[in-house]
Amino acid sequence: MLGTIVNSLAIIGGALVGILFGKALPEKIKKTVIQGIGLAVILIGLRMALTTNNPLVVIGSLVLGGIIGEWIDIEDKLQQLGKWLESKFAKGGNGNFTKGFVSSSLMFCVGAMAIMGALESGLKGVHDTLYAKSMLDGITSIVLASSMGIGVLVSAVPVFLYQGGITISAALLQGFLSDPVIAEMSATGGLLIVGIGLNILEIKEIKVGNLLPAIFVAVPITMLLAQMA
Repeated sequence: MLGTIVNSLAIIGGALVGILFGKALPEKIKKTVIQGIGLAVILIGLRMALTTNNPLVVIGSLVLGGIIGEWIDIEDKLQQLGKWLESKFAKGGNGNFTKGFVSSSLMFCVGAMAIMGALESGLKGVHDTLYAKSMLDGITSIVLASSMGIGVLVSAVPVFLYQGGITISAALLQGFLSDPVIAEMSATGGLLIVGIGLNILEIKEIKVGNLLPAIFVAVPITMLLAQMA
């Protein structure tokens, strides 16, 4: 859990810096930096998505995961959670709390580094990947919090629960998740990262939250295809 704890603290620290000192940055600089982050997020997502060994697994995972996600309506529940938190901690706000909470939660939770780092932490007790992710998330949270406020700071909670849950589960399931399974989970998560990047750039609004189950649907699909081969 050490890597997840460091990651959560990095987000909190970065968000505090952004909240306290972010106003010193002109809006046009913030906008340009966020756009740069959006492009970088897309690049990271594409690199991970292209590591798939079987695109059919990714496609099937996105289809089934999207159906599950829409049925549960994860995106709406995240919005409701953000609004509830906003009513408790940011009364009189202009909606930036919810936007910051949802956007940063998805950005920090979804993706290869979150999954691979948490798995590595649980399976091997090695935290290097999560340490690297902590640096990236800390820098990103400074910029996001300067524009979106305290909602970015609160996103450290779902990050801690999400990555911590994966770490604990991985420790309990040692030997169950093979390298091919992890590779397809990462590739599927990579495409979701691309979706986040498109949302940041405001090119197309994609319900990334409702596609989150796709990452986990990739597990049984990969195992099934391996048995059929």
